Amino acid sequence: MDRRETKMRHFILVHGMCHGAWCWYKVASMLNSAGHRVTAVDLAGSGVDPRRIEELRSFAEYSQPLMDAMAAAVDGRERAIVVGHSLGGLSIALAMQKFPQNVAAAVFVAAVMPSSSNPMSCIAKEFGKKGWEKYYMDSKFSISHNHNQIPVSSIAFGPHFMSDKLYQHSPPEDFVLATMLVRPGRLFIEDAMIDEIAAEKSTYELVSRVYVMCKDDKSMTEEFQRWMIERSPGAEVQEIEGADHMVMLSKPKELFDLLMEIASKYY
Repeated sequence: MDRRETKMRHFILVHGMCHGAWCWYKVASMLNSAGHRVTAVDLAGSGVDPRRIEELRSFAEYSQPLMDAMAAAVDGRERAIVVGHSLGGLSIALAMQKFPQNVAAAVFVAAVMPSSSNPMSCIAKEFGKKGWEKYYMDSKFSISHNHNQIPVSSIAFGPHFMSDKLYQHSPPEDFVLATMLVRPGRLFIEDAMIDEIAAEKSTYELVSRVYVMCKDDKSMTEEFQRWMIERSPGAEVQEIEGADHMVMLSKPKELFDLLMEIASKYY
């Protein structure tokens, strides 16, 4: 791509559970080299953010770094392509709800995609049919209490789970790096507000949505991804063959090319 012919666009990249902005390093580098502005956020208690995930009071607090990035874009009167991976899809859905006029397109990459008829509690229930303990293999669950003394569950991904379900097609050096950088995460299913996200159909559907299916994802399987898509009408669907859950590491060029197509269409 000729950088001189490229219209500069702003991409905001949001990681999934237990990960951080670091997992976008390949795609962010490609976007920067193509002349675009990139903001890869660390959500609260993730990446280099100093807070512990157990300390967070709510999903809104967890997602606040993304809201801050969106507010900064609003102040600059920018529109952004907002990209969410895995649980990051719920965070970008919240951004769509709060800043609908400033999201040029929301891209759900093997991500949670709620809708007015399919809130997060329903998605978690369907996903939970796998059997949490068995599915997460050697991952470790912990129980603590939040500020209201409500028990909250956090999870630390185990290396066998990551190798088998998330990184099976990713380069080995990226898998090893991930085992050094992942932190405990939460689904926030005890937070009632997550079911309010995408509840306002008229507001939520103002934003163009694209769902990127990872065809060899063993975490959010193709069947599960299609289940969400069917319950969120109006989303464009794209597919990446041979991509594991961590598509930004296993198929970064394919994801970059797709983001370029999306930007050209919606920005």
